[in-house]
Amino acid sequence: MFYYTKEQLELLEKIENSPSYKLAEDDKEFLKEYETRGVRLELDYLKAELAMKKFGIKSTIVVFGSARILPQEVAKANLDELIKKGIDGVELKKATKALDNSFFYEDARELGAIIGRSGGGVEDNRIMLMTGGGPGIMEAANRGAYEAGANSIGLNINLPHEQHPNPYITPELCLQFHYFAIRKFHFFQRAKAMVVYPGGFGTMDELFELLTLIQTKSMKQIPVVMVGKQWWNDLINFEFLIEEGMILKKDLEIFTIVDNAQEAWESILEWYIKRDKVLL
Repeated sequence: MFYYTKEQLELLEKIENSPSYKLAEDDKEFLKEYETRGVRLELDYLKAELAMKKFGIKSTIVVFGSARILPQEVAKANLDELIKKGIDGVELKKATKALDNSFFYEDARELGAIIGRSGGGVEDNRIMLMTGGGPGIMEAANRGAYEAGANSIGLNINLPHEQHPNPYITPELCLQFHYFAIRKFHFFQRAKAMVVYPGGFGTMDELFELLTLIQTKSMKQIPVVMVGKQWWNDLINFEFLIEEGMILKKDLEIFTIVDNAQEAWESILEWYIKRDKVLL
């Protein structure tokens, strides 16, 4: 047994309180160092990987789309409030457009229900809906699966501004990421199909990375379905890319554009039937 003087105890306390004395796993400042980025990348991947393995998830159908699209009842209430107050101009135009686009929320909600009903409820994790875990289209799809009595996954991302997961994700499968790259890796890793609704920069980033990976044969080909023919045709002139020699005509076979959830689901099933492959 050791006996220390007051001075010795004070010195010992300094040592024990020094960051260098902490276990590496307990030292948050150490884990934030530039040199430990590789460790953080691995942990970002591994936590989600182990969670999905625990649930026995081998296949997913991923739904992308804008976080800004509102539920129909919310969009209508917002518009009615502006009309009631006599507000017009830009605000009224935006609210009217938001109500028009709320179709996509309700449609993604229906798609989530279709995917949820395709299995056997919460006990069947053979194939599961996966979204980015946020509001808008992501919430709608998770909501549809939840209402159908099925589990679903949400891959949220840690951003500088406040971001919350939507309430319809299965709690044990609501996963938060630091790195966009690792999050996208998990989107693609188990995907048996991708369905893309209208969206902004984030949705475009996810869509075009996916198209590039399939075009370059860097990942296996899967059905890619874009919902909203008029919207996508207004946004992207794919024929122009062919005319300019930027893509080949056969590259258009990588994806299909449809009008609604039912057509999206039928397109996915048809893709597998044509190739004599099994979705579930």
